Amino acid sequence: MIMEPGESSGRKPSEEFWGKLVPSDSSFSDVEIRSNEMVVSSEIRPSSLEKYEWCKITRGPDLCSATVQNKSLDAIVVDGTAVQSEDATVIKCGSEITPGPDKGYLKYRFEIMPLEDHCSERLQVSVDIDHAKCIICLNIWHDAVTAAPCLHNFCNGCFSEWLRRSQKKQSNVLCPHCRVAVHFVGRNHFLCNIAEDILQSHPSLRRSNEEIVQLNSYASIKSNLVIGNRKGSRLKRARSPLGEESEPVERPELPCPQCATVVGNFCCSPTTIHLQCQACTGMMPCRSDIGVPQSCLGCDRSFCGAYWHSQGVGQIDSHPICSYDSFKPISERTISVIPASAHEGNMFEQEVTQLCIRQTKKTLPDVIAEWVVKFDNREIDRARLQLKHSETITGGTHLCNECYDKFTSFILYWFRIAESFQLPPEIRKRPECWYGYACRTQHHSGEHARKRNHVCRPSRGRDI
Repeated sequence: MIMEPGESSGRKPSEEFWGKLVPSDSSFSDVEIRSNEMVVSSEIRPSSLEKYEWCKITRGPDLCSATVQNKSLDAIVVDGTAVQSEDATVIKCGSEITPGPDKGYLKYRFEIMPLEDHCSERLQVSVDIDHAKCIICLNIWHDAVTAAPCLHNFCNGCFSEWLRRSQKKQSNVLCPHCRVAVHFVGRNHFLCNIAEDILQSHPSLRRSNEEIVQLNSYASIKSNLVIGNRKGSRLKRARSPLGEESEPVERPELPCPQCATVVGNFCCSPTTIHLQCQACTGMMPCRSDIGVPQSCLGCDRSFCGAYWHSQGVGQIDSHPICSYDSFKPISERTISVIPASAHEGNMFEQEVTQLCIRQTKKTLPDVIAEWVVKFDNREIDRARLQLKHSETITGGTHLCNECYDKFTSFILYWFRIAESFQLPPEIRKRPECWYGYACRTQHHSGEHARKRNHVCRPSRGRDI
């Protein structure tokens, strides 16, 4: 796997570290643990600066312990006990870990950061626990969703099952709490964070793993849903040629081209749930029976381009519809210029990357295609890919334009790391900026952007 020196797999640059491995030799750096599950890559012998992936540390649910799994071929020693390859054991603050079985290895002390220090910058919100419970299951919200217009909140799995059963039995979907007709439901990430804070403070309220797996299997609300009903038609006044108003004539509003008309062997029913496209704001029926993605895996937002393309529907005047180019697989996309967001918008580094591509005697599309294959083969550390579900993304994944730009920028970052030797000496030997890609000065100081290399990891500041 392609990684930068001194970096650990599985980390996100924006996360605060909750624990660290402190080497017995102070000439070596601490290994900061930032994600709940992280593969550690560090020095293992005092006589060598070479780094190896030798263990995986997983944070415990009580936040006061962790599990260490041996990822090396030799045994590691934890608190005096040998742990064989792929075996795991529980560690606590103060545990001593040696990356090998003999005295020639470095020793590390595992430390957990105080919880109050780790959360000191977070906003404290006071919530009555009884007000953070789902009215259906009577437990703390899990993956909370909010229904409108009543704004009552439920577990995603609970409401999804309620929605499925309601559509079979009656024309309208009624709120389980107040019985008002629900027209819209969407995920509420703010309430998800509040629920997690409550569970951290009251671990006894957590559900079992089996319950969570079952609840997740019911959850069908991935993005905002617009819910239709049989009584949703409106009365509009028709006008005569002379402008005189006639009697009201019932003209039902049709959210999408498949409402009241068979298109692509499908016609919406009066209770069909609709998704709103985040690009054109048009509607499409929410369907799971066609194998065509309707939401971007990188951001969980809905886009209609792939769906209408599969249905053979092109541009029409009565409904807004996106083109297929706005939402299609990574492998089917073409690219002619480096995205403006690449290298955090640093135009000089973008020019250097273009130079690097020319030095390889390849084109930009060639480079992207080659590195998508590396990405699929998991030759690249995905920790810094700022997309949701990054571990499940492949070259065949549908991404929206914005997420594709982020993906391409990520690919070009690793291309530069691997191919920097192709650059002229005056560019290659620039000193690295302490703050690396997270540097703010590079955006408003052209001189600083040119004088220092910013295609590197931070070595100082909050993002190291």
